Amino acid sequence: MSTSSGSSRRQPPVTGGRIAGPDPTEHVNNGEENIYPGYVACYSKGLPHDDTGEVDPEAYRRLLRAVNSADPADFESIPLDPAGARKLTNPQGGLAANADGIDATSFTAPPAPRLDSPENSGDMAELYWMALTRDVPFDQFDTDPLVASAAADLSRMSDFRGPKEGGVVTTRTLFRGDTPQDRIGPYISQFLLRDVQFGTHHYSQRQDTVQPGRDYVTTFPTWLAVQRGLSRRLAPGDRNRTETRYLRTPRDLSHYVHFDADASPFQPFLNAGLILLRERAPLDANLPYHWSSNQDGFATFGMPHLFDLITSVAARALRATWWQKWYVHRRLRPEAVGGRVHAHLTGLHRYDFLDRELLESEAVQRVFDRNQSHLLPQAYPEGAPTHPSYTAGHATVAAATATVLKAWFDETAPLADPVQVDATGTALVPYEGADAGQLTVGGELNKLAANIAVGRNIAGVHYRSDYSASSRLGEALAIEILRRQKSWFNEDHSLTLTRFDGTSVTI
Repeated sequence: MSTSSGSSRRQPPVTGGRIAGPDPTEHVNNGEENIYPGYVACYSKGLPHDDTGEVDPEAYRRLLRAVNSADPADFESIPLDPAGARKLTNPQGGLAANADGIDATSFTAPPAPRLDSPENSGDMAELYWMALTRDVPFDQFDTDPLVASAAADLSRMSDFRGPKEGGVVTTRTLFRGDTPQDRIGPYISQFLLRDVQFGTHHYSQRQDTVQPGRDYVTTFPTWLAVQRGLSRRLAPGDRNRTETRYLRTPRDLSHYVHFDADASPFQPFLNAGLILLRERAPLDANLPYHWSSNQDGFATFGMPHLFDLITSVAARALRATWWQKWYVHRRLRPEAVGGRVHAHLTGLHRYDFLDRELLESEAVQRVFDRNQSHLLPQAYPEGAPTHPSYTAGHATVAAATATVLKAWFDETAPLADPVQVDATGTALVPYEGADAGQLTVGGELNKLAANIAVGRNIAGVHYRSDYSASSRLGEALAIEILRRQKSWFNEDHSLTLTRFDGTSVTI
């Protein structure tokens, strides 16, 4: 296989689930591409599909030929389904080189859970429950009977890896992030609620809204059309741009992460930096101008430096995750798994490798009772994006940018006067829970990273395991960038931060 003169690197072919990158890093996938016939466990959205929703094998092999050769001409020859209109999203993005020498291939993610695994069943059951509870306000989770049923059902899953209390999922831990701080205070991070000052612009974080109860891709003909690349957008009546409110429900959060990418997934973290600046949050004690008696930072160790870091780590995080998506894992999206579940349970096609815990989940039955199909209801009319599920772009960017902010500010500083959303969703009121005094800068940045990642899960386009692995990927990338850039600056300085797993890092 040859590369054209415009290609910067050759990607060796996949062998036995292992991929040797252009650098010494070895990447390992879960082997499903070689285990199940017909590539039924692999991402194929937008390619030609038969009437049961299975990809045309030759079309998938054309995709493999392109990612194995890295030849731009091979990418141009990947066939799309003639019934669809959506293009593949940037499959060459993971091949870009970065000027600082940190290539996308320098970071790894573990193999994704296989379709026949109990962990995948836990992932999918949580997504079905997320779809069922999209319109339950976060502040009513403790009293809502549907939320209680979700917690009880997920507690019965043998390998559900979401947070628990006393070994069980509770209404307090349901759909929360992986760190202990994610379970403190309101579900939504303070950095998605507080006002933002951007130069002379001051604005609240009230968002436009979508219709409650409006889910998509709930019939098999629509599901099949979406797999083939049907292009759909929210109808004018589905999105209300005039009646704004704060993020109050899971549907609100999924809507936020539908359109934040119009700017970039780093948007909420840029806002977080502006909020911390406006509130005069203390900087990390090891930054050089924190202790200087006669100098302030600006071009270096000032806000321009910080915001450059936020945007630059975001771009590199996306390239790293795009490498994982297209060149290593090619994991199918949750909507496609829902199609396999529906086909199996209705007798359209047998997929005996599907785990019984998922097929017998209470959530799958409740979705059928509501929609007369076993498909995973989507929050977006177009369903998932046209790129593989693992790793997750939003989650990787969120972790990387949150890591930079935790290195820059004093993580232990308390966030005074915490707020939560009122019953109407149109105003903020003081949060007066027993843990109100425990909210910190670092904890709420961790929570912000989880909100952004899990918001995509709530929409039905990613799994919890996507979020967890992507968080580690983005964090590792950001720490390596901070390490490599330390020698760029004249100032005597160091950086300290706490990883998502609670361990401390000094740079």
